[in-house]
Amino acid sequence: MLLPRILTAVIGVPVVLAAIHFGGVVYMAFVACVIALCLYEYGLVLRSGKKPVHMFSLVFFGLLLGIVAILGRYDIPSLDKPDNLYPFTISVVIFGVLLVEVLTPRRSWERVTNTFTGIFLIPWSLAHLINIRDLSPYGEYLTLFMIVTVWICDTGAYFTGRFLGRHKLNKEVSPKKTWEGAIGGTLLAVGGALLMRHLFLPVFSVQTAVYLGLLVAVVGQVSDLAESVLKRSTGVKDSSHLLPGHGGFLDRFDSYLLLAPVFYYVVLFAL
Repeated sequence: MLLPRILTAVIGVPVVLAAIHFGGVVYMAFVACVIALCLYEYGLVLRSGKKPVHMFSLVFFGLLLGIVAILGRYDIPSLDKPDNLYPFTISVVIFGVLLVEVLTPRRSWERVTNTFTGIFLIPWSLAHLINIRDLSPYGEYLTLFMIVTVWICDTGAYFTGRFLGRHKLNKEVSPKKTWEGAIGGTLLAVGGALLMRHLFLPVFSVQTAVYLGLLVAVVGQVSDLAESVLKRSTGVKDSSHLLPGHGGFLDRFDSYLLLAPVFYYVVLFAL
């Protein structure tokens, strides 16, 4: 499994770095494609586990919400802004999902909740990747900081857990993850954050880089475990096989479901 993992990374990493570098429409299109694929894989995981989900509503309304979130990224949605499109879109999504369910034979509230979870979790969270890229004047470097630190954390946790792992982190959720791997990944993430600070963000203090490295490592790994809960509850190992050695796009971007919003608002308001 190691060779396909490396080959996929050799192809995928330059694509991600190029999208981040070009920004603008290129990066927005990249994030939109990731959102669409993650929505689709979320539906596949639920269906594989015999869990009810409405695929049309999931992908259509989820992508609609994601596109509106991307295009309206400069405004923080709030109900006291009648001209803000995001609250209106949320209303349309809620109405649309429930209307489709009412018109569907064998109506199921579990199907509604499973569908809503995917629609609101994936697009809203991943749209913050655009917000981070647009943080002037360091958006490109902040995005690189977060994403590369996640990569370093994942790689460090994988190899530390493989060679030193003894104590299971949570064998019911993720049988292969260990405390040793989590700690190793966190330490390497902090080291990676310091390196990224030295290369791209000297405006940050060393202390700030360490705190952000810890933030990325901890929140990213918790987010990864949250996606594992979904997969274990359905008996699925990978969200798909689109990325050999890595599973699917949802497996690769699961760390950002919780991390992207947290990282964005910490940088925006705290730093």
